Order: sequence, then structure tokens, then C-alpha cells
Amino acid sequence: MFDALTADALLGALLIFSLRIVDVSLGTLRIGMLIRGKRTAAGALSFFESLVWLMAAAKVLSTLDSPLQFIAYAGGYASGTMLGANIERWLAVGKVVLRIIVPVSAPDVQEALRKAGFYVTTVNASGRDGEVRIMFSVIARKKMKQAIRAIEQVYPKAFVTVEEVTTAQLQDTVTHQEGQLFRRLRMMRK
Repeated sequence: MFDALTADALLGALLIFSLRIVDVSLGTLRIGMLIRGKRTAAGALSFFESLVWLMAAAKVLSTLDSPLQFIAYAGGYASGTMLGANIERWLAVGKVVLRIIVPVSAPDVQEALRKAGFYVTTVNASGRDGEVRIMFSVIARKKMKQAIRAIEQVYPKAFVTVEEVTTAQLQDTVTHQEGQLFRRLRMMRK
């Protein structure tokens, strides 16, 4: 069942492993782009993802008697998942909302964030241990570390949560709906 570990067998396994790393990484990036509303980028990535997958699958299916190639296929899948997640985090596409909760008596975190160039909305609230301020700031994912550093410098005990943001394009929706309405009215006049 095991064919000899020839140079051709090893090179074939290495090729399959590499192709799987590429196609799974592209798939991971594609999903990240879809989640963030980047449909064009997701479409382009899906084209190359499927093309590379097809090459890897064809190579594996051409020699079904080689367990080494099966292992390379699965190993490339696992490695591609990890690599794609790291690339996606490094690219930091999209926006996040920081939610910062501090006691009212804490130093002025919102002013530190504003000085660092971030917009902040603050709400007074009541927490388990007394009065608190809840601050919200929608920022580019690429700027998240900078914002957290600004918070830590002023009040390291702040409770901070981070959430992915998908924004609604209300203006575009209204414009599109108005355009549809005008087209209908023109059709009715004819």
C-alpha cells in the first residue's frame, strides 16, 4: 500500500500540501471579507480559492494509492486554516466597537481617547459597585491596539470589550428606494 518514498512522491506530497495551504488560506480570507461586507474582494478570492483547490484535488485523485498525499492534503488544510486566520488578523480589515466601562471616579478615559484621535460616546450608568461610565468608540481594526494603549495609560483597570461591526448604509438604502419609486412613477405615466 505504501509506495516507495521516492523524490517524485515527496515532491507530489509537498505540492499538494502547498496548494492546500494556499486554497484554505484564501477561503479563510474570503469568509472574513464576506462577514465585513466586502463582496467584490470575497468574489475574487473565491475564484482563486476554487482554482487552487481544483489543482490540489486533481493531484490527489490522480494517485489514490498514496497515503502520503492524503496526509499532505489534510496537513495543508490544517496549516492553511491557521495561516489564513493569521493573515486575516494581520490585514485587520473592517471596524470594531470598543466598549469601555469605568467607575465615575476613574481618570478621564474618554478625553485620552479623543486626544488620540478617536470618537467616543459616553453614557452614565449604574453598575454592581456603583455609578459607571460606559464609552463606545467605533474604530478601524488596525487602530485597536493604539486605542487600548491609550486606555491602559490612563486607567489600566478599565473593562474593555471588542465587537466586530457591520455598518448599515442608510443613505444608500434611501437613495436606492427613492430611485425605485421614481422609476415606478415614470412607468405609471406612460
